[in-house]
Amino acid sequence: MRVIMSVSLRGIVGIRIQGRGALRRELTACLRSGRALRLPRERARSRGKAFLTEAIMISERPADIEDRAVPGHWEGDLILGLGSSAIGTLVERTTRFTMLLHLPRMEGYRPGETVKNGPPLAGHGAEAVRKAITGSMDKLPETLRQSLTWDQGAEMAQHARLRVDSGLEIYFCDPQSPWQRGSNENTNGLLRQYFPKGTDLSRHTAGELDAVAHALNTRPRKTLGWKTPAEALDQFLVGQYKAGVATTG
Repeated sequence: MRVIMSVSLRGIVGIRIQGRGALRRELTACLRSGRALRLPRERARSRGKAFLTEAIMISERPADIEDRAVPGHWEGDLILGLGSSAIGTLVERTTRFTMLLHLPRMEGYRPGETVKNGPPLAGHGAEAVRKAITGSMDKLPETLRQSLTWDQGAEMAQHARLRVDSGLEIYFCDPQSPWQRGSNENTNGLLRQYFPKGTDLSRHTAGELDAVAHALNTRPRKTLGWKTPAEALDQFLVGQYKAGVATTG
């Protein structure tokens, strides 16, 4: 094993550890991501399927969303597990407040079995995702239901109806460009501590998902001046209430 230190006038600024064999695997397993390197962008571009219906692309998203000045704009995604199980993730861009979507299996699901042109029994088809997002947004004040940015996955095939049901403006990232939802991607990395890859995500209850979301929302963030997402969101809502702006859903 080799230990390499990066030193400046301010002291030690970084440490790299080079292990071999079993030690290297053990060190990699200790990393938050569980892998030694990030996935190269070129490899990411070679997989996945594009969204095929009409959509408003991220290039048309207004500047006030880009600068994160006002809360109410969300990024969303699915994290996938064993047997095509999934959990939906919603992250508010300004405060990093997180909500998790419970997407249970549908009745009739059988592991390893698919029905051609049948319903998406794994639980994260377009209708299930639309209903889950709408249900989560209905719990929020209207001022926090402004927009949602997602990738071009088939689970968003009902985005036009979602826009009507939830009141959200829906924007789509370019194909295979997860970095365009940076807050969501970072949060998904944190969530893998609770929901490791290769595990069945359908076994988690809605209550368990709420507990994990609470843990993230009460975790201080450097980008928020060491406030928690819950504190940042509450501070915004208090200001809205005092100004007579916020309304309930």
